[in-house]
Amino acid sequence: MPEAIIITLYNPQWAIQFQGERASILAAFGELNAHIEHIGSTAVVGLAAKPIIDIAIIVASAEDAIRAITPLVRLGFTCFGEAEIPGRIYFHRHAYAPCHIHLYVRGNPELERHLLFRDYLRAHPETAQQYADLKFALAEKFRNDRPAYTEAKTEFIRGVEAMARDERAKGRL
Repeated sequence: MPEAIIITLYNPQWAIQFQGERASILAAFGELNAHIEHIGSTAVVGLAAKPIIDIAIIVASAEDAIRAITPLVRLGFTCFGEAEIPGRIYFHRHAYAPCHIHLYVRGNPELERHLLFRDYLRAHPETAQQYADLKFALAEKFRNDRPAYTEAKTEFIRGVEAMARDERAKGRL
């Protein structure tokens, strides 16, 4: 049976968990230079979310991305390759402290989408609340159908991304 979609109210521990994961990843990388960002709903203060920390790791080259795989696997993450998103290497760990990692080479447009969406929601709490309301409703409707849940959020997300690009072009984001 598929795992049920559970949305919970914001938890300030998510930011603390991210910082711990970030420190562990950087220590495991040693000399590998990487920038690490907290993305997804758990990165927006006050936003309800699935209690899974999403992390973007940004490296300079495809070679660095390949070099990052082994240290992440040693930290307990399972690597799923691109997992339907070209240019991203996806990892997750669910055994304890659920966490997803999205590894990108700098300049990937998918990464830019994540950051724009996060930053817009951080700057616009009313939009973040609309998103939370939508997620609660969709989690109820599609409790055991993650693809349908994700697809049903797409129109809202694309609209927010468009507003974020517009604000960035005007120098407001």
